[in-house]
Amino acid sequence: MDLVDVSAVSPELFITGIVFIMAIGSFLSLGVLRFFQLRKKQGSVFMGLSALSFIGLVVVVNTFFS
Repeated sequence: MDLVDVSAVSPELFITGIVFIMAIGSFLSLGVLRFFQLRKKQGSVFMGLSALSFIGLVVVVNTFFS
């Protein structure tokens, strides 16, 4: 069994990742819920926010590791 070495991960990066992942998941689930409730405008807004959060996560992680 191989173990993953996470000693190089700073607490700031860990917390930032958790916040972004929670935001992405929340917006995505709310978007799907709104689509099932036939509220297409709100669903689209939440899906867009989820995509923007994902882009923000990618930018922050790329900035951190550059």
